[in-house]
Amino acid sequence: MPKAKTKSSVKKRFKITATGKVLAGPGRKRHNLSARTQKAKRSNRRMQVLCKADARTVKQWAPYGLD
Repeated sequence: MPKAKTKSSVKKRFKITATGKVLAGPGRKRHNLSARTQKAKRSNRRMQVLCKADARTVKQWAPYGLD
């Protein structure tokens, strides 16, 4: 059986921690930032942990993990 391929977009956008959590960069960070509060912009600086359902989907798209 051939190897399963990892989706290219997943390689670029997500990280998987040692404990198996999936981290993603924040959305709504590119434009119209003047409409957002300073607190919202500040909380968007770091990567965020995905919920279990979304993490399961990302892990299916990366069958061998992400390096």
